[in-house]
Amino acid sequence: MTEQPSTEDELPTAKELELSEAHAPPAPRVLLTPGNEPLAMLARRGFQATIAPLDLPFPADVEGARAEQLMERLSHYAFRLFLRGAILRHGSFAPAEATRYLEEPQARAFAEDLVSLDLAAREDGGRYRLLRPAASFGGTLEWYVARELRGRFALDVAVGVKFHAPDVGGDLDVVATAEGKLIYLEMKSSPPKHLAPDEVGAFFRRVRALRPHLAIFVMDTALRLSDKVLPLLQAELTLQPPPPPRRVLRDVWALTPHLYVVNARQDLMSNIGIALAEGFRALAPAGP
Repeated sequence: MTEQPSTEDELPTAKELELSEAHAPPAPRVLLTPGNEPLAMLARRGFQATIAPLDLPFPADVEGARAEQLMERLSHYAFRLFLRGAILRHGSFAPAEATRYLEEPQARAFAEDLVSLDLAAREDGGRYRLLRPAASFGGTLEWYVARELRGRFALDVAVGVKFHAPDVGGDLDVVATAEGKLIYLEMKSSPPKHLAPDEVGAFFRRVRALRPHLAIFVMDTALRLSDKVLPLLQAELTLQPPPPPRRVLRDVWALTPHLYVVNARQDLMSNIGIALAEGFRALAPAGP
């Protein structure tokens, strides 16, 4: 005689299913803010992303002449080096302590720039202190690049995006859209020696979950990428053996037609623009 399934193994009846659903609370409606195409493209891919405040040494809503002055300063690699060092001092600092790559007169001039921008105050003994301490330079770099992408290339941009993707860690530093294409930029503000394999692996997990049309790995450094950065990224490519990196120009490299790596040599934003141009050409139909 065949054993009957126990009560615990029996499936609910149709009536029980309908009753259960009829008495369940309605699911919350998650609505997007109008006009934010990057978040809309993430939602269409099944991600309910949110925006987190950036960690900045100045007010996030800075605009007008003060914002333009700050953007002009940040366009200089030397100033970014100095501000990064000042942030990492986590308190009072002498200008020469912020970075070892600048002579004392230039470092002091940059410290005075911070004062004129209301980012820092003078202290006794020729020292300075940031008025709004930040944990790192990363948020400032994201803020700067996002504004430049809007201004130079008319991209729709979201910055500081909380991904909330299952089993995928980290945030999306900068997400942009144009011509119906989704662009993801990973920003690194530290020298290549601080780049760890697990950071590169996390970047690739985000890329594979997001499936952007174009991804750019951005290192805000003048140091070569070929020594450490390119091998780390190549090791994560699923193609085996991985194709050799292709130098586009200077230290702008294509690992695939849709994945690029750039540094800040000569000009960070120009290098990002070169990668964008190469990526959009790769996405375009073949010519006659």
